[in-house]
This record gives sequence, structure tokens and C-alpha cells, in this order.
Amino acid sequence: MNLENLQALTTEGKNESSSDLDQLSARGIVQMMNDEDKKVPYAIERVLDQVSDAVEVISHALEKGGRLFYFGAGTSGRLGILDASECPPTFGTQPELVQGVIAGGPSAMVRAVEGAEDSFELGQEDVHKYGVTKNDVVVGIAASGRTPYVLGVLAEAQKIEAKTVAVSCNKPSYINEGVDVAINVVVGPEVLTGSTRLKAGTAQKLVLNMLTTATMIRLGKVYGNLMVSVQATNLKLKERVKRIIMEVTGASYEEAEQLADQADGDAKTAIIMKLTGSSREEATRLLNVTNGRIREAIQQLD
Repeated sequence: MNLENLQALTTEGKNESSSDLDQLSARGIVQMMNDEDKKVPYAIERVLDQVSDAVEVISHALEKGGRLFYFGAGTSGRLGILDASECPPTFGTQPELVQGVIAGGPSAMVRAVEGAEDSFELGQEDVHKYGVTKNDVVVGIAASGRTPYVLGVLAEAQKIEAKTVAVSCNKPSYINEGVDVAINVVVGPEVLTGSTRLKAGTAQKLVLNMLTTATMIRLGKVYGNLMVSVQATNLKLKERVKRIIMEVTGASYEEAEQLADQADGDAKTAIIMKLTGSSREEATRLLNVTNGRIREAIQQLD
């Protein structure tokens, strides 16, 4: 496939089902979009092995002190930034642990930066600009699978021996070359020809959800299906922390509130205090030696 032959890309193809799109009623348009969107989870189901392989690569790197970087242009870049920005409040991570980078820099989040996605060299430069090292994992996101910026990122990341993952919505995909894991979610032509913020964007968002959520679960930032690492930064989240403490320990609302206060809003610390009878200092120590894993912390005292 020639790099410039965009018509050969599935994501650029014409969807025959929507050829009369402009003649449909509002109800007809949204029905057609919904019908097409239903295809996305099935496309992802076909690549779950590759997604789980990527989770293993990312989890291993983060356990060893590495970081996760998303690089993309346009919608792909915005989705990477969105997923990265949700990790600190959801999992209590430092902002540096998962980072999203968009071609053209932060201003490209709201306004297209002309030519940024077409620059292989800019991709190479951004790998160094953002301090990627061989201990990190770089995920290149490109619906087309051929965005020069992402190709530059992945090529440079491989040079410095960082682990690399490619996420695209075409197969074959140029960004697959040399990567440790290639995830190609082929969702077919868009309802609106070439508008990859639609099915392709949805597919990428679902894959990124899986990458970070599964990784954080593997790293012990979840207990059962509860967000025990959530940061209590507003009233809603403070109440969520109390409910989590109640759910795990059986404490009353009043006791959960006291435990949360004693633990400075940290659900994990409060849970360990309640379940083991430990002081806040001892609970903190147990969590430190077990890398924040509640089950292992409790077993330390068995």
C-alpha cells in the first residue's frame, strides 16, 4: 500500500449504507450512526489478545519505574490526552506516570496546527522533548495507521529502546513496523466518509480505557472493583471514599467518615486501619512495602 494512497485505507473508504445520508431525517441519521457504532465492540473483541499483550508490556514497565506515553495527532492525540488526564483522579497516580502528547502541542487540543501531523521529524523531536527513556512505553495512536508524526515518534522511541505499541483502525498499518504490540481495530468506513472521530475515535477510546484501567488494576490500584486509589478532591469523591470504606470493611457511615479523616482522605489507608487495627503510620508502612496492594498489606500481619 502506497503511503499516499489514502483511498486504499478502510478508514477513508465510502460507506455504501450511508450514501443518502444528507436526505435522512434527524431520526434516520442518528439511527444509522447508532447501527454503525454497534460494530465497534465486535471489532475490538477480535483484537483482545493484542490489547492484553499491551497491558502486560505497560504493567511491567510501570512496575519497574517506567512511564506510559500516548502520542497522536488530531482526534487520536486528544483521546490520548483525555485518557492520561483521567488517571490521577481515578487511580491516585502522579501526572507524570501517564502522559498524552498531541502533534503541535497543547494548543492543538482546541485548534488544528497546520502540518504538525505530517511531520515525521516533529515526532522524533517530541520523543526527546518529553523525556522518553528506554524504561518507558510509547503508544502511537493513528486511525489511519500512517500518520507521519506518529511514525516518527515510534521510530525514535525504538531507537532509544523504549517499548512501543501501535493503535490504528486499518490493517495493514504502517505504524505497526517494529513495535512490540500492534493493535489494529478495523471498524470499517465511517458514516461520514473519512470522519475518523466517529467509529475509529470510539474504538481508540475504548482501547485506551482498557490499557490504563487494566494496567492500574494489575498494579494494585483497585480492590475488587472499587476505586480505592481515588483522590478525594471534591465533595462527590469524598463521599465515594466513605462508601468504599463502608463497602470493604463493613463500617458505619460515621465510622467511615472518621477513618477517612484520620487517613487524610486516603481510602486504602483507612481500609488497612480498620481491617488490621493499625495506626495510620503502620497502615502507611504496610502499603509502602506492598506497593499499595491492600490484600498483600493485610497478609503481612497474618
